Amino acid sequence: MKTHKNILAKKLTNSSFKEKYNEEKRLIEISLELQHTREKLGLTQTEVAKKAKITQQQLSKIENGGNFNILTFIKVCKALNLDFDFINLNKKQVV
Repeated sequence: MKTHKNILAKKLTNSSFKEKYNEEKRLIEISLELQHTREKLGLTQTEVAKKAKITQQQLSKIENGGNFNILTFIKVCKALNLDFDFINLNKKQVV
């Protein structure tokens, strides 16, 4: 029986597929990190969007892993007092 896990494992043997898969996976992880940080700070999407000077819809798109502009992403990071190491894509809390 073919399962998602088995199919994915087979596809991940292809280096090109694996590279693209890992890129997409990391983008989703970043989106989730932003959402978790916002929730941890007790802020609504509307509050963060207002602080970042973007629309709530733009923030929702980012948190849901949609395509977004890097400038919009940076605005959201600043609104949440986050700094990202864009080489390693590691989140750092700014004091």
